Amino acid sequence: MTMKVAIIPARSGSKRIPHKNIKEFCGKPMIAWSIQAALQSGCFDHVVVSTDSEEIAMIAREYGATVPFLRPKDLSGDLVGTMPVLTHAVLEIEAVFGRHVDQGCCLYATAPFVTSELLQEGYSVLESDVSLEFAFSVATYPFPIQRALRLTGRGRVAMLEPENEKKRSQDFEECYHDAGQFYWFRRDAVFQNDGFFSARSTGVVIPRERVQDIDTPEDWRCAELAYELLEKKK
Repeated sequence: MTMKVAIIPARSGSKRIPHKNIKEFCGKPMIAWSIQAALQSGCFDHVVVSTDSEEIAMIAREYGATVPFLRPKDLSGDLVGTMPVLTHAVLEIEAVFGRHVDQGCCLYATAPFVTSELLQEGYSVLESDVSLEFAFSVATYPFPIQRALRLTGRGRVAMLEPENEKKRSQDFEECYHDAGQFYWFRRDAVFQNDGFFSARSTGVVIPRERVQDIDTPEDWRCAELAYELLEKKK
């Protein structure tokens, strides 16, 4: 018997925004938004938080997540990638529940704009093509990246691709970036450790207004303002 699981990585020790994963965001601990979206989606047999912190574990359980293990210290540092965390979580989950993970979804703890509908869409995209290993959230850039600038050592401006200076914006190919919300995967794909961005991955396009990196206090303020505006539109 197989199962589908959401895995929410949430280590302690954020330096730029202390206690980021459990800091209050628009009335709830940040991690609560991801947990509740996963639960409401109806996609998962279990919504599991992978953390090294008893405090984060306690709050995660309060909002309905399962925390059947604590992540070891060697998987909790700043330089640890997502794939080792996922492979560890999958093996622990299978050992605890005695069932094989078929599909999973890595859902970041700092994704307050994710919705149950977006998670459902991601699952549908993955299931629509058996050759796919990953289906993850992407969004369009707000400006053509082909006309990106850089600042030289003296602060002067230079184009990364000077040949594009006089081209019209509408003539450029639309480009996308990782939206940093969710990553649906088939079990074996995470153990191959080829990364999310492979030939067997596809993007699930989400509205740009639902995308915000939250790495600095300024990001946090922008995200709260954006969330409040989205709530007013409902």
